[in-house]
Amino acid sequence: MTTPLPRIVRPRPGLDLVLREAGTGGAVLVLHGGPGPDSVAPLIDHLSAAHRVLAPTHPGWDDTPRPDALDSVAALAALHLDLLELLDVRDVTVVGTSFGGWVAVESALGDRDGRIGRLVLMDAIGPQVPGHPITPPGGPPPAAGPVPAAGAPAPRGGPAARQPAALHAYAGPHLGDPGLLPRLSAVACPVQVIWGENDRVATPAYGRAYAAAFPDARFELVRGAGHLPLREEPSAVFAALDAFLARPADAAIG
Repeated sequence: MTTPLPRIVRPRPGLDLVLREAGTGGAVLVLHGGPGPDSVAPLIDHLSAAHRVLAPTHPGWDDTPRPDALDSVAALAALHLDLLELLDVRDVTVVGTSFGGWVAVESALGDRDGRIGRLVLMDAIGPQVPGHPITPPGGPPPAAGPVPAAGAPAPRGGPAARQPAALHAYAGPHLGDPGLLPRLSAVACPVQVIWGENDRVATPAYGRAYAAAFPDARFELVRGAGHLPLREEPSAVFAALDAFLARPADAAIG
């Protein structure tokens, strides 16, 4: 098992980002979802056998500060694009789980330097799909009330309690963007969409509509898995992921 080495990088003046790295080879940017950085540890371990894995912690998770300027998914995606520029990597595969998948999509849409070569979305949220609402575990986040700013005292319960607040700050109360779905036609790179058969947060029908909105995407259903197929059926996820990564980046998959 490869132990990722965490370090602090500064993609922008005055903004520190916790980054875990492991492995060598083509760059893969791994973007975690609401459960936090530890939820993608098996993915980092698997991918680092043949790739250079870059796994940042989104500001606001694991007791890291979230600057006030980071108040949307697009703003967070722009930060991760700055990270890719700082590290001077290209032809990057971006893998995002749940909320991280939304960040991955916004990163591809904002990629003016052509650094991203392909996307992998695992039970990703993001667009609002008519008839298929997002149903987060435990119910929706609060629709009103202040979002803790950078430097604010931690809510009772410590870092884990802060993560839903950070998610709400980026994604809003509805965990979706009504204008995102039609924008996906601008994503030119190949996309692999991996989805749990029993996902109750975002149903497979939601996932299929998501995949269909990209010009070049393939939808892969993981039998017996829910919203966290990486945890529930890792072998099936890795098989689908490895098959996608084995294809040339410029090969159409749709």
